Amino acid sequence: MNLSRRTFLKASGSSAALLATVGCDHLPRELRFLYGQAKANGPFQPPATAEIDPVTHVLNRVAFGPRPGDYERARKLGPTPEQAAAAYLEQQLNPERIDDEEAEYAARRFETLNEPLGELFEYQEDLLQNELMRGALARAVFSERQLYEVMVQFWSDHFNIDPSKGDCKWLKVADDREVIRKHALGRFSEMLRASALSPAMLWYLDGRVNRRENMAQKPNENYARELLELHTLGVHGGYTQKDVMEVARCLTGWTVRAKNQKLYLEIGKVEFKLQQHDCAEKEFLGHKIPALPARLKPEEGERLGQRELDRVLEIATAHPATARHLSAKLCQRFIADEPPASAVAAVAAVFTQTGGDIRATLRALLATDEFRQQRGNKFKRPFNYIVSALRATGARTDSGLELIDYLQRMGHAPFNYPTPDGYPEPAAPWLGTLLWRWNFALAVSENKIKGTRIDSEALLKNSGGDAGLMAHFLGRKPTAEETQAYHESGAGLALLLASPAFQRC
Repeated sequence: MNLSRRTFLKASGSSAALLATVGCDHLPRELRFLYGQAKANGPFQPPATAEIDPVTHVLNRVAFGPRPGDYERARKLGPTPEQAAAAYLEQQLNPERIDDEEAEYAARRFETLNEPLGELFEYQEDLLQNELMRGALARAVFSERQLYEVMVQFWSDHFNIDPSKGDCKWLKVADDREVIRKHALGRFSEMLRASALSPAMLWYLDGRVNRRENMAQKPNENYARELLELHTLGVHGGYTQKDVMEVARCLTGWTVRAKNQKLYLEIGKVEFKLQQHDCAEKEFLGHKIPALPARLKPEEGERLGQRELDRVLEIATAHPATARHLSAKLCQRFIADEPPASAVAAVAAVFTQTGGDIRATLRALLATDEFRQQRGNKFKRPFNYIVSALRATGARTDSGLELIDYLQRMGHAPFNYPTPDGYPEPAAPWLGTLLWRWNFALAVSENKIKGTRIDSEALLKNSGGDAGLMAHFLGRKPTAEETQAYHESGAGLALLLASPAFQRC
């Protein structure tokens, strides 16, 4: 934030008068985010159909839900709802063309997220964890690049790392930035390699201690197993225990300089040590990986030893099981908890044809009939629920620790899952969070969450009254029963946030 000290003091000294006279919506960009203010919203047009239309569907499914005015803006992108939805999807598939200045300002307060890897070790681990969580929440709430943020969440689960393990407390910040966010809509092969050589992943799945300095030493197979079971082929991908061990042998020799490692230089640096690498012949999924020739120059030996990692990743990425596994997970996220086989096959074909182009794979998925037809059938996970509530209410929020506390109580705080498989996608594990969702709906609607504020009167007015407010939250016109419950509840906004329709997408 490029404010001089004098300007800042002058602004802060008159902030009360400024807020009283012009309101938060008219503050300069630099000051809006001192108050956690989203973009200004005036009168807006909510959905006007009895069923979820294509525009509402894409706003709920490929985004974290619409903010006031988002439906109207998206609907204007095409002459029909179907064409408008398609245009919105194409916009979201090209996030680099979308101005995201407001989200960047919202996340900029979390300074550690941009620190170089080596400097992260200068911070307390609790601060890093809190800023990771709050940054993820702020970006999801404020970003215009919604599909990108959804995919960041998807890949964070796919390549899950628990920051509580060892140096992951410091290294996960860099992993989130350099692996997940950098490659979320890129090529899967590049993301996979970045993850394999991520200092945080090498720590988390013990790749840093995978070594074979003599034939009696057994390689550590932890990362090799998860690479095949979770990251590429899937548990039923056709590999054997022998394949796991052969992959582990191929990946011996990679390590990371630890925080407590003397001489305390270049902490977090990834290195390859040829003397700890298994140089003998291997075979993975029927592919021979030749032994390193004897009496090589050290630099040539290191090059060939490191090349074995790339060969393993090439074989795993090109295997048909990897295309099926990833496509099934994507279809589960965007279509249904039980992904339709026809959609999985169509998506897998494009993944294979494009060599793992994530953007092209998503474009194929979002063009399937299955995606277009299955509306309102997905139960929101807690993070998605809270973000969608903050977006739908047009909340001003600092993404503070009270919000994180709700996520922790619901079991879905970002970067807190302890096992490599990441947070589950299907509804069943999350059905026990309903009471905490109701508590959250009441608290946020009554402005009882520190650092988060909504203007319910303005929201009601801008949506066109009670009917418009209900349509905005439900994504369609309310039924007679929903209308009656809303008016009789005495807490209409909280009821809408806790309603079955709002909790689905």
